[in-house]
Amino acid sequence: MAEASLHEKTAASKDGPLLNVRGLEAWYGDSQVLHGIDFDVKPGEVVTLLGRNGAGKTTTLKAIMGIMAKRKGSVQFQGKELINLAARHVARHGIAFCPEERGIFSSLSVKENLLLPPQIMPGGMSVEQIFELFPNLKERLGSQGTRLSGGEQQMLALGRIMRTGAKFLLLDEPSEGLAPVIIQQIGRTISRLKQDGFTIVLVEQNFHFASKVADRHFVVEHGKVIDMIPNDQLDSSIDKLHAYLGV
Repeated sequence: MAEASLHEKTAASKDGPLLNVRGLEAWYGDSQVLHGIDFDVKPGEVVTLLGRNGAGKTTTLKAIMGIMAKRKGSVQFQGKELINLAARHVARHGIAFCPEERGIFSSLSVKENLLLPPQIMPGGMSVEQIFELFPNLKERLGSQGTRLSGGEQQMLALGRIMRTGAKFLLLDEPSEGLAPVIIQQIGRTISRLKQDGFTIVLVEQNFHFASKVADRHFVVEHGKVIDMIPNDQLDSSIDKLHAYLGV
C-alpha cells in the first residue's frame, strides 16, 4: 500500500488524535526492530496492533512508554512530545502499560500488589470498583500474587493500573493463555473501560477476541504499519487479513 494512502486512511478526527505516532524507530542493542511506525489513536478508541510474532507490536508499546533505551521519531500525546521522556515521566501523563508477563510480585499479597503503584492523577478506580469488575480478586485478597491462576493474575494486573488514574492503557496480549470464560470476562472489562472513557491500544494474537472489542486494527509487519482496517470492514477484509497474519 502506498504510504500516502495509509496516512489518508489513518487521518485523525477534526479534534485531533489523543496519541499520534510518526516515524517511530527502536532498537534492541544494535538490532533495529521498528522501522518507522505510523499510527494514531482518537480519544475513547480501542485500537489493536495485529501482526505475526516478531513484527514489532510489543516493542511499539514499550517505545511509546519510554521503556526502550534507544528510540527515535515522534510520540505525541495530547499534543505533547514524549519521545525523550523516561517511562516514569510518560506515566505521569496518564499512560499505563500492562505487559504480557503481568509483573505480579510473588512476595506480595493480592492487596499489596493492587495498592503498590502510586496514583498518578485523580479519577482512578477505587478498590471496591475493581472488585466489582473482578470479584475473584476480593476472594483472594490475602493470597500471594503468584498463587493466583493466570486469569486472576491478568485481572490483578489490569486492576492495578486502573487504580492509578491513568486513562490511556497499553495492553500487551491480555488474553494470552487464558481459558475462554476468562477471555470473555477480560473482553467485557475492556468494553466497560471504553464506556467509562478509557482509550486503549491493544496488542493481540487472538484476532477473534480483538474483533469484539476494537474500533480499528493496525497491521504491523517488519516494524512498520502496513494497513489499517476499521472493525466494520473486517468481513470484507478477512482474506487480506488472513494473508497478513498467516492464518
